[in-house]
Amino acid sequence: MRFLLDENTSIVVARWLRSQGHEVFSVYEEARGIDDDEIIQKAFDEIWILITSDKDFGEKVYRERRSHRGIILLRLENERSANKIDILKSLLENYSEQLSDNFVVVTEKQVRFAKVQS
Repeated sequence: MRFLLDENTSIVVARWLRSQGHEVFSVYEEARGIDDDEIIQKAFDEIWILITSDKDFGEKVYRERRSHRGIILLRLENERSANKIDILKSLLENYSEQLSDNFVVVTEKQVRFAKVQS
């Protein structure tokens, strides 16, 4: 799968995803400082699933009706990289077929999907 990691998603997570065979674009590593509008547009244009902890992307999708190819919003109490990796591992094992074109909110306790019309 192809993932674009927002700046708030660590390099450790990017490396882990790459080690699992995924293609990863890390904003922190490759485009630090670009704004959310550029991030969501890049993800859409280049067919990346966005992984972020930034709730502003919910605003962009639901209020501004921005198109996307899939967004995984991590709403975690424990923001450590090891926890993010555990959560993403479980998400990919159980829901990988459902990530494209969905807005997915992930906590330590649940996964919620919301189909958004582009």
